[in-house]
Amino acid sequence: MEREPSASAAAPAAAAAPAAAAAFFSWGANSYGQLGLGHKEDVLLPQQLSDFCKPECIRRITGGGGHSAVVTDGGGLFVCGLNKDGQLGLGHTEDVLYFTACRSLLGCPILQVACGWDFTIILTESGQVLSCGSNCFGQLGVPHGPRRCVVPQAIELLREKVVCIAAGLRHALAATANGIVFQWGTGLASSGRRLCPGQTLPPFLTAREPSRVTGLENSKVTCVLAGSDHSASLTDAGELYVWGSNKHGQLASLAAFLPMPQKIEAHCFQNEKVTSVWSGWTHLVAQTETGKVFTWGRADYGQLGRKLASPEDWKLQSQDPSYPHSGPRKSMPSPLHCLTGATEISCGSEHNLAVIGGTCYSWGWNEHGMCGDGSEDNIWAPKPVQALRSSLGLLVGCGAGHSLALCHLPVLPELGQHPKVTGSSPDATEDAESQEAMDKERNWKERQPEASAQSQYGRSRNGGLVTEAL
Repeated sequence: MEREPSASAAAPAAAAAPAAAAAFFSWGANSYGQLGLGHKEDVLLPQQLSDFCKPECIRRITGGGGHSAVVTDGGGLFVCGLNKDGQLGLGHTEDVLYFTACRSLLGCPILQVACGWDFTIILTESGQVLSCGSNCFGQLGVPHGPRRCVVPQAIELLREKVVCIAAGLRHALAATANGIVFQWGTGLASSGRRLCPGQTLPPFLTAREPSRVTGLENSKVTCVLAGSDHSASLTDAGELYVWGSNKHGQLASLAAFLPMPQKIEAHCFQNEKVTSVWSGWTHLVAQTETGKVFTWGRADYGQLGRKLASPEDWKLQSQDPSYPHSGPRKSMPSPLHCLTGATEISCGSEHNLAVIGGTCYSWGWNEHGMCGDGSEDNIWAPKPVQALRSSLGLLVGCGAGHSLALCHLPVLPELGQHPKVTGSSPDATEDAESQEAMDKERNWKERQPEASAQSQYGRSRNGGLVTEAL
């Protein structure tokens, strides 16, 4: 889906390993050097990067179609990977194989970065929004600008202070401090016209400059997110609104396309408030106030972390002629009990990462090894990334087909001491009645700040893209 660790995430790390060193890892697809390892070969197991900055100072990590971005505590921005449209903002169009500082932004502290397919949206600490990369679909928010921009430029029409940004395939969003949502880029327009014949689409679906999203006037939005062909927003009341394409049931609706925001009813989340949400390209993940995690949308790569029946049944169902070609499969949010209490979650295009109790888990599409288990077989239920089992996960981030993680390395025992041995945990399962899941759920509220709030905008992450037809 792209933050300073929350108090609940940081405290265990400090208590468990006060003297531990932080390390940054990457793995998965690497055709453009998006892993920052200095080459362009896919990597099936997490590899530690050489220090391009002090790892303990990394605040946010995220990725896009073929590029990656890291924001440091001081607001510095480091980027690498695909750069043919200038999406790295470095002033040129050559791919970059190592994380490199975006020097044009020196002196302009960065708060958040959202990486789209071939463009990048940047939010400064002052609330200003910049963009770079391809502008073929108006995704840079500069209507009369060039077809691409190789240096980050301000989106002048966003005059209000912005607190959260999101980037999809060919569109982008921003939420202001006043809770207003703007969208730009024509990425949703083609499917909207096709699936809503004869209907006039709202201006924000066809705008090449920031246009206010209507239908949210009675809500204060704190977080926005984007998929390949859909958008979503989370309000301060814990309500989730969605719009755009529903081809894979990612909008939890029976409509093929939602031109206006529609709320996903609270009963879909067991009548709990949603506190955080993430979007892949065709699936969504949400966490509620008690720490429960729900997934819905496309499922044929295992990206929901649970089997609907079997992969074969799912594919047969998707080919069932009884389903209209333009209509969605019914997909409602369902709890994934093994993720209850997760302190970090990130969605890639069709894969995911999570941190639970300091352990990094992965599941979903794995064609390029982005799940980090050494294979290229899809993973149908969250399981620990074994190569990182001895490290304490702090932050995770995903791109199209690659993964990034910040961890605390284990502290070596002092001379004369025996290392602590822990039993290996089994792969996460769907046992809703497990004592572990119930304990995590019961204790989740106790660990949260009184106002419930893990900065929703800070916890959203946007996925990357698969290059197949969606």
